[in-house]
Amino acid sequence: MSVRDDVAQRLPGGDAGLILAVLAATYVAYVLIGVGLGYSLRGQLNTIAVLTFYIGVFAMLALALNLHWGYTGLFNIGIVGFMAVGIYVMAVVSKPLYQPGGAAQVGGLGLPIVVGMVAGMVAAALLGLVIALPALRLRADYLAIVTIAMSEIVRFSFLSGELQQFQLFGTRVGFGGGSGLILDYTGPLEAFFGFFGLWDGYLGFVEAFEILVPNNPKPVVDGLVYGVVLLLFVAVYFWLLKRTGESPFGRVLKAIREDEDVANSLGKDTNRFKIKAFMLGCALMGLAGILWFMRSGAVTPNTFRPRITFFIWIALIIGGAGSNTGSVLGGAVFAALLYQGPRYLKNLVDTVLPNASAPPGFGPAIAPLISNLNPAPLFFYTIDSIRQLQLVFMGLVLIWLMHNRPEGMLGHRKETAAGIPLTSSNARDTAAGARTDGGAASAPGGDADE
Repeated sequence: MSVRDDVAQRLPGGDAGLILAVLAATYVAYVLIGVGLGYSLRGQLNTIAVLTFYIGVFAMLALALNLHWGYTGLFNIGIVGFMAVGIYVMAVVSKPLYQPGGAAQVGGLGLPIVVGMVAGMVAAALLGLVIALPALRLRADYLAIVTIAMSEIVRFSFLSGELQQFQLFGTRVGFGGGSGLILDYTGPLEAFFGFFGLWDGYLGFVEAFEILVPNNPKPVVDGLVYGVVLLLFVAVYFWLLKRTGESPFGRVLKAIREDEDVANSLGKDTNRFKIKAFMLGCALMGLAGILWFMRSGAVTPNTFRPRITFFIWIALIIGGAGSNTGSVLGGAVFAALLYQGPRYLKNLVDTVLPNASAPPGFGPAIAPLISNLNPAPLFFYTIDSIRQLQLVFMGLVLIWLMHNRPEGMLGHRKETAAGIPLTSSNARDTAAGARTDGGAASAPGGDADE
């Protein structure tokens, strides 16, 4: 039994209970840090909103990557390219029509945000199909090279002046080039609540919240509510991938991951299964990109550099590839400790030691340590430069994980090769019926996902 199995069985709710317990512990830690920093209630709520936002987006992207790598063994390091396609297509579809003299240099088709979100997902999936047809015949690092090259091609395409503006259905639209796009469509929360006729009620709730947060509480409430919406999307991703993994389709994907030649020998068209899995994962990445950037007010191509892809890989490795629960927890731990954590650590040190000064460079910081074993200057230099050193810390964590915990923080969950219960009295009859439905069992000893 793995660590995850043992812990999940001890907690109410199993895997879902484990996720909620980790999230609760994370929020408690951040609240205590906020108390130590002397944050007001507004500051505490803003901290929780930002943390929830990043937990949501990294958990969704780790789940989508888990479908590619954890389930199917597809080495995709072009995630950010599918995110960019999702938000850019969504923007072109849902931005208001071009108005001469307006702030936006280009407009959109003026369609509802929901239509734009669907269009962004479809575009990301179709890009996945274009890549999958030739690239999925490649293995391992060759596929990785193709996907990262694709992400850079997408970024430079959006930077291109040729696509800065053009005519579509007689409307002036475009991707904005290096200047980016102004996302001047209806806000996502207004569109969501307005669709259900609840926008006036939401505004009333915001006004009531002024008792706790006076002086314009709407940005605080919007951040909290949007974070909750992202967590709901995480739950949908989790449910969808859980059902996918438990289906005959998911068992074939795991068989491909373990040994594609064996799956082929059993009569499975592995290329078709890989293309379907790749397209589904790309669509989910496109949706996550939309949800990440749709509230930002503007988007530029250089936002979508490869480092975001590696952030998502680190989140997946922390939790454990092949596990949906691990993907969510990895996204939460990465967001709380490695992505947002350094900034709060710096604030905490600055509060506790307000008069401490950092050396101006690495040389003056390391010299006292070498000469008289005084680590204080190096410590303060590290804290002062912690945002710049964040990637170094991430790299060290990744190296440690690969050497000491390559299966992730919760370990593997073993699964049986059978897709039917083997202990029931009529197992033989059930097995005979299962052989007629074309289902394929996953390889013994593989990681389960919940």
